[in-house]
Amino acid sequence: MIILGIDPGLNITGYGVIETAGRRVRLVEAGVVRGGSSSNRSLAERVAEVHQGICEVIESHSPDVMAIEELYSHYDRPKTAILMGHARGAIILAGQLGGLSVKHYAATQIKKTLTGNGRAPKSQMQKAIARELGLPAPPEPADVADALAIAMTHWFLDCRLSVESG
Repeated sequence: MIILGIDPGLNITGYGVIETAGRRVRLVEAGVVRGGSSSNRSLAERVAEVHQGICEVIESHSPDVMAIEELYSHYDRPKTAILMGHARGAIILAGQLGGLSVKHYAATQIKKTLTGNGRAPKSQMQKAIARELGLPAPPEPADVADALAIAMTHWFLDCRLSVESG
């Protein structure tokens, strides 16, 4: 199974593609899609860039499923949540148009699944991903590690447990 994990963002969207076979998992590709900074591009252009970038990843790797982080909003930053909603919508649309099942995971669930701590800092998540995937160094930027963590969470919660119980 090929799983596409997405850490949505309007400026930087992290993605990670993993391939699983039973209890084994391997990194296929990981990177970022850039929507551009708000100072030089309109919101519509940035959303379109994110959508197009994710469509290209889907076309290139033909994943079976997309796992994406749920929207989190802090009451201090409602505008950030609204902008993230635009990015998530574009990404989910890309998955739907690509024929993918789209699964949603809360940030605390992702962190707890990989580290045992739902409030783990980004550096701990990066180290956990490096360990789980046998990487020589933690993935950079943190958006990439987060996307891989989302894909790994889907594998562990939805796929791996099914294989182990079956």
